[in-house]
Amino acid sequence: MANALTLLLDFDDQYRRDVDQNHAFLHRRDRRFAQQQQEQRQPLTVPAWLASLHALNGQRQVDSGRDPRLRGWRQARWVFAGLGAVLGVVFMLGLLYYDGGQQINVTLLVALVGLQGLLALFTSVQAWLGWQPWRTLLGRWRGNDDALASLRPVLSARVAHTGGLMFALTGLLTLLLLVAVQDLAFGWSTTLQASAVGYHQWISTLALPWQSLWPDAVPSLALVEASQFYRLQQDSGVANPALLGTWWPFVLMLWLVYVLLPRCVLLMLAALQLRWQSHRALRAHPGWQPLHYRFDTPWVDTRGDDEGQAAPAPAHTALSPLPASTTLIHWAGAGLQSASLGAALSVDPAPLQLRAGGNSSLDEDARVLAQAAESGQPVIVVARGWEPPTGELSDFIFDAREQGVTALLALVPLADEGGEALADGGLLAQWQRFVDRQRDSQLLLCAPVAAEKEQEA
Repeated sequence: MANALTLLLDFDDQYRRDVDQNHAFLHRRDRRFAQQQQEQRQPLTVPAWLASLHALNGQRQVDSGRDPRLRGWRQARWVFAGLGAVLGVVFMLGLLYYDGGQQINVTLLVALVGLQGLLALFTSVQAWLGWQPWRTLLGRWRGNDDALASLRPVLSARVAHTGGLMFALTGLLTLLLLVAVQDLAFGWSTTLQASAVGYHQWISTLALPWQSLWPDAVPSLALVEASQFYRLQQDSGVANPALLGTWWPFVLMLWLVYVLLPRCVLLMLAALQLRWQSHRALRAHPGWQPLHYRFDTPWVDTRGDDEGQAAPAPAHTALSPLPASTTLIHWAGAGLQSASLGAALSVDPAPLQLRAGGNSSLDEDARVLAQAAESGQPVIVVARGWEPPTGELSDFIFDAREQGVTALLALVPLADEGGEALADGGLLAQWQRFVDRQRDSQLLLCAPVAAEKEQEA
């Protein structure tokens, strides 16, 4: 089964191919697939729909997982993993460098471990918040229409956590190697006025997660007292120098619990977050709602009475049922005076009724489109059907898409100002040709419910 990210990209590819198709063709194709699934008692899902189209068109299957848009992210993970592995070795070698003189400072070790934890936490927080402080370094890649645009923060977090995990793993292995081949001497020192008792309490608090699993990895008060050193002290003054090496179990568990394990957990959370956000991005995709509309809505095909008569443009009209909407736009004031039209076209008895076109200014049209975009629901555009569609209406539809109206647009031509449905075949064909010329798979030519029932009868 395809993962959520690949499914999103496959769906986006199919949506971009369908944009250039006629709405009538898309509606017939997808409605036929939905009926076949119901007849065969198969689940009606997007993966099944994509698999059916891929089988028909000879395209790649959705489980291939090799989308070229992910190639850069895969390469970045490999690069960060390699860099993290090398830096982990170098970091631990430098941190545990011991020439037989001054002890290795445990206080510095704890501080650097805390810094690693903060970096890991910051990486996850910026992904959860959708923050991209690194965007200027990586470039803008593609525009906001990229299907991966909303997923870049979490994809980057997964890359960073992969590098951090390899850093922690190779650092741990380097620590074990140095403990085995060298005689390391650990101690502690700080400029602050800290007593051995207070330092021991702090160290014991850090060791709480493993004190019952490995008691030897919890330094005793005697060890803390014996391993304190000062900056100008030439001799450690330790009666038993071998005692200084017994810090290594604590250092090992400190690195394992506070560096390696958090990276593992945060990397798994990043993978889960990527899956969840991919599902959310798929459902917010502009092609998601129109597809399910085509799945659920019966296809209504209306033809002229005399199909054999030659004409410059055949009177062939494909009316779609009205989508569920609570937003109406009256183009040039069409049907605005009808008290019952709003309730007849909308699922809400008191829908939001807006006016655009005609005497309205461009700024007023822009405000209307902003209100329509905020609703996120299909929008019904009412027009005077006895008048030919104009270029201004075409520009308005184009502006609607440019300003964020990604939902269905249902164009309803009226026969009169009272709200009667347009029934003239020639005029309907004229409006159908207008819809086809827009090359917008989410623009429907619709009729009120009463007209639909007459056509089906």
